[in-house]
Amino acid sequence: MIACSQPWLEPELMDVVRLFEGADALEISQETAQNGTTFQNSILFDGKKFSFTDEEEFSSALEKKSLIKRFAKLALYKTLSEYFHKQLPWGSLTGIRPTRLAYQAIEKTGEFRPLFQKLCVSEENTALVGRVLDGQRGIYEKKEGNVDLFVSLPFCPTKCVYCSFITAPIAQTKKYMPAYLEALKKELAAAKPLIGNLRSVYIGGGTPFVLEEEELEAVLKMLAPLRENGCEFTVEAGRPDTFTPKKLQICRDFGVTRICINAQSFSDRTLEAIGRKHTAADVISAFSMAEPYGFDVNCDLIAGLTGESLEEFKNSVDTAISLSPANITVHTLCLKKGAKLKEETAVLPDALLSDMISYSREKLTAAGYEPYYLYRQKYMAGAHENVGWTKPNKACVYNVDVMEEIADNLAVGANAITKKLFLKEGRIERCGSPKDIPTYLEKVEKIIEEKEKLWG
Repeated sequence: MIACSQPWLEPELMDVVRLFEGADALEISQETAQNGTTFQNSILFDGKKFSFTDEEEFSSALEKKSLIKRFAKLALYKTLSEYFHKQLPWGSLTGIRPTRLAYQAIEKTGEFRPLFQKLCVSEENTALVGRVLDGQRGIYEKKEGNVDLFVSLPFCPTKCVYCSFITAPIAQTKKYMPAYLEALKKELAAAKPLIGNLRSVYIGGGTPFVLEEEELEAVLKMLAPLRENGCEFTVEAGRPDTFTPKKLQICRDFGVTRICINAQSFSDRTLEAIGRKHTAADVISAFSMAEPYGFDVNCDLIAGLTGESLEEFKNSVDTAISLSPANITVHTLCLKKGAKLKEETAVLPDALLSDMISYSREKLTAAGYEPYYLYRQKYMAGAHENVGWTKPNKACVYNVDVMEEIADNLAVGANAITKKLFLKEGRIERCGSPKDIPTYLEKVEKIIEEKEKLWG
């Protein structure tokens, strides 16, 4: 439990408390004050008082508030780190985009490393951020009018036990498909006048390949008039048990440039434990099936899945590398509310997760992959991160734009969140669609109106 002299800070400080197992049982009091360029924090707990003073100039009220938050969290992190004799790989950073903080520091001072050192980020992770920034060169572009288009197809064969998304087994949701496709058609027609410089199109899920071949073709036909500039076009195909040569051919015919094969693991025991209805051999077969069509392929792995050993995870990394996809993303398990696995299993020990992450970094680097996007989530096991790795010149534009929030994201479908950037004002406005498919279908006209209003 924590009490702070500025109540608006308490949720932010609780994010730091959650980093340390057992800290939520402590009674902590924190006083935060700011005078000119001086930021002071005093923390009282366990009968002791800890005091911290930091100096930093700022140019706006928004920047001042950000610094108050930054130094309050840093003071609490240092206190708890000393109390628990534990240092965390990302130090006091709890935000989901460390790279954004790095870009802000570079804009202000020309360098981000001193800031990350001050925030107690490990040398290894500071170097990782530097590599990610290098990997984004030639893609990273903050420019008014840039836009990415996202199409949500929240349908899956089954629901994985770690999943907190709204997806339900296709057997339960297929009855909505005709109306859902009609709603997408309306949204996409209304979206066309809103699109400026289209950077990429991404069809995500769910598992888009769970659609029947004619249904998938219908979606791609809707998108054809919007993608006249030939930009990057990704379909998150998903699980290998949904693949057919016909679906791959349809994607090729409509100009898809990239597909995602979501392996998650190459351990049959793990796949069964998380609720998958396919084997590792099926994943490998999906790669072989896709090869003649010439797509760039993204492949996802998850570190920390239920009961998985280090050797099993190492085998997954080695197998993914042997299949030679354009991108390999290594996620750290993140159990949110709504994930069945959250109530059924314990998170793997921090040391084991750290070994998994270290192995993936070492092996992917040795295989010629470079990190090009990075993000974190709350409730992420071991306070680690998700990293996208790419072969040279194969980075996914959509992933960079979305993770760095440097372009408008025009999103259609259930549970789709549209983001409009106002770069000169330094702010983002959001417009979300209902998660529940029937509710989305009822409100699609209102959703269209809201997006048109957001675009002005």
